[in-house]
Amino acid sequence: MDRMLLWVSVLGIFMEVFAQTDLNQKVFVFPRESASDHVSLITKLEKPLQNFTLCLRAYSDLSRHYSLFSYNTQGKDNELLIYKEKIGEYSLYIGGTKVTAKVTEEVPSPVHICTSWESSSGIAEFWVNGKPLVKKGLKKGYSVKPYPKIILGQEQDGYGGKFDQSQSFVGEIGDLYMWDSVLSPEEVLSVYHGSPLNANILSWQALNYELKDYVIIKPRVWS
Repeated sequence: MDRMLLWVSVLGIFMEVFAQTDLNQKVFVFPRESASDHVSLITKLEKPLQNFTLCLRAYSDLSRHYSLFSYNTQGKDNELLIYKEKIGEYSLYIGGTKVTAKVTEEVPSPVHICTSWESSSGIAEFWVNGKPLVKKGLKKGYSVKPYPKIILGQEQDGYGGKFDQSQSFVGEIGDLYMWDSVLSPEEVLSVYHGSPLNANILSWQALNYELKDYVIIKPRVWS
């Protein structure tokens, strides 16, 4: 009986820490600045990416720079990175090269961000709160490498680690979706208004994740 109770306890902990879950109307809360707190997102991405769209909601009162989405592969830092440089400036890194888009915004206030990139043209797009920013171009003809480590809450300087507290995220993240295609403007607006299309890389409604250190799941109370 004691062995059965131990197994049930271990299974419960495993399911809480490493799970596929519908997180609709919930958020990951990163309550403090640290060099360890993060969420690892697990996806079976086995082919190079020629195109993608990534959308998420975030709420933070930080005024410094921080990472929103860090995707590294073996031997490749900043293979795909969404980074907030400062208030009103968002950067997209592809293969270690970046472009930055600017927007007028107030902090603290919740933000919905979508960014997309297509290899054939190199065009990168940011949408902030349903509004398109000026298009930029980078890494035309490039392919984003597969088998990533994907981290929320920290910026990777290695493959799944080497975090810097000064780049950590403090706040809440939710409604994260990722596709292997560039969404149309109509589709981006649909995601912004809360009706996402079926996401085939990452889906907030069926997310594989692992919580590390002090990260909490709570209901989303902002829009």
